[in-house]
Amino acid sequence: MEMLIYSGVYLFGVFISSISQVMLKKSSQKNYGSTLAEYLNPLVISAYTLFFAATLMTIYSYKVIPISLGPILESTSYLYVSIFGVAIFKEKLGAKKILAIALILVGIVIYSFGVRT
Repeated sequence: MEMLIYSGVYLFGVFISSISQVMLKKSSQKNYGSTLAEYLNPLVISAYTLFFAATLMTIYSYKVIPISLGPILESTSYLYVSIFGVAIFKEKLGAKKILAIALILVGIVIYSFGVRT
């Protein structure tokens, strides 16, 4: 049960990290009056704050999660970013991206069968 809770914390950190990536992309699509305004605006500062929180969550999760499981959980970010790209930025998912997402999911499932809780 403890492994499940810490895995959830890790996955939530990956999720909010993906949200912050979307926030940075949204910010990059705007025009700013100066370079300073480009980097010191509420959207960018909030995104980096979320990145920091996600990093803390990852570090906290490694109290229980084996190091070998971290990259597997981290790979879920590709799924989140793809979903956000389609939903928010109206990006198209081609056959190669769909195949890549399917391979990621298969890898996560195969690995999860070998994890001892």
